[in-house]
Amino acid sequence: MSDRIEVTRVIAAEPAAIFAVLRDPKGHVDIDASGMLQSHTGEPASAVGDSFTVHMDREALGDMPELGRYDVEVHIETYEPDRAIAWSIVGLARPPLGHVYGYTLEPVAGGTRVTSYYDWSAVREDWKHRFPIVPESALKATLGILARTVRQGS
Repeated sequence: MSDRIEVTRVIAAEPAAIFAVLRDPKGHVDIDASGMLQSHTGEPASAVGDSFTVHMDREALGDMPELGRYDVEVHIETYEPDRAIAWSIVGLARPPLGHVYGYTLEPVAGGTRVTSYYDWSAVREDWKHRFPIVPESALKATLGILARTVRQGS
């Protein structure tokens, strides 16, 4: 089994419009298909090293009811305007687990090819059995919500 999920969709929008949603903590909450992301605190990312807080509710997945509501820090690891963004999560586990979420954007005829990925290859061995936390279907659904969000200008 791979330690990475990737899904791709062409979205009828310019890379800049898509990137604006992806760098914004509000955008993260707005497009989340897992149901875990509830709200946010912080400003849009503008560089590697930036961070913001996302307020989570793990009950949406039904896998760890003891977690309930908690906060995570989103730490930007890749920031290439209109091309790529990726982040790691610092949550309740210390040291951080080591999973990374990201997007790459490629201009194509009719819009932008958006690839969403979730990589847990660097997750600590004592936690790997819990991964993937978010299924491929949620990544695909998130791309659909992203397309709708960008189309609506949100």
